[in-house]
Amino acid sequence: MHKVRTALVAFGILLATASFAIASEGGEHGIPWGNFAFRVGNLILVLGVIYYFFGKKIVGFFKGRSQGIATEISSLEERKLEAQKSLKDVERRIADLDRECQAVLAEYTAQGEAMKSAIIAQAEKAAEQITASAKKTAENEINAAIDAMRAEMAEQIVAATEKLLAQKLSASEHTKLIDKYLTKVVLN
Repeated sequence: MHKVRTALVAFGILLATASFAIASEGGEHGIPWGNFAFRVGNLILVLGVIYYFFGKKIVGFFKGRSQGIATEISSLEERKLEAQKSLKDVERRIADLDRECQAVLAEYTAQGEAMKSAIIAQAEKAAEQITASAKKTAENEINAAIDAMRAEMAEQIVAATEKLLAQKLSASEHTKLIDKYLTKVVLN
């Protein structure tokens, strides 16, 4: 109600100012007070009817609008606080992400070093096995070569002995020698 009185006082001051402006124009004509009063009365009547029928709705509209604006402002402030919390959470996650990246990098480096050590150990073990296998193969080849040389030498010795015996033995001595060895073979 206080707002309505203030509005009416302001309207009255406006009318008074307008009437003084019209009166100061000079001339012989003054303000037609009857017509002016009729118009002012008509305006007050229209404003009164509007206020009587729609005053509560207009006041409710502006109160509802102000409440809606207040609700929207509080909602926006809540959303702003939530956004700030989310921003801090994201910033914290980003900081944690750097730490996590360092931790993952350190872990993978350690795993890489462990795999490197395991690969080196396997390679050394394989090298030892290859070396042992090569030594064994070399020993086998040496033994085979020695056996082959012995067999060849034995054949050469037998051939040389046969040749010497053939030169030194006569036919009768040769027959005696064969009989002697045949007797030994049969008896043994």
